[in-house]
Amino acid sequence: QVQLVESGGGLVQPGGSLRLSCASSGSIFSRATMGWYRQAPGKQRGMVAVITGGGTTTYADSVKGRFTISRDNAKNTVYLQMNSLKPEDTAVYYCNKDLRPYGLSNQYWGQGTQVTVSS
Repeated sequence: QVQLVESGGGLVQPGGSLRLSCASSGSIFSRATMGWYRQAPGKQRGMVAVITGGGTTTYADSVKGRFTISRDNAKNTVYLQMNSLKPEDTAVYYCNKDLRPYGLSNQYWGQGTQVTVSS
């Protein structure tokens, strides 16, 4: 069974930084595309950043220049470094794994970790 476990969320002041981690199971899926998504109360879940197994990245316009997604394939872990945080970044952040190249789905999600940016 594919499992994603997130950590690193918390409460920070505007302008602060956080680093989220997502550890995934399944060594045969170590090069799968992974991403970070977020959802605020009453809002739809949206893409924040995506990274392929080869390291190609994609970012939402709202986080470009502030957030950095990276991965360590040996550890089956993806990271999201969040700098210059704004109140509008407040949301539950979810890790995602896309296993469609393996004949499975793209609906593998972590449990979510709360990020709150407030004074």
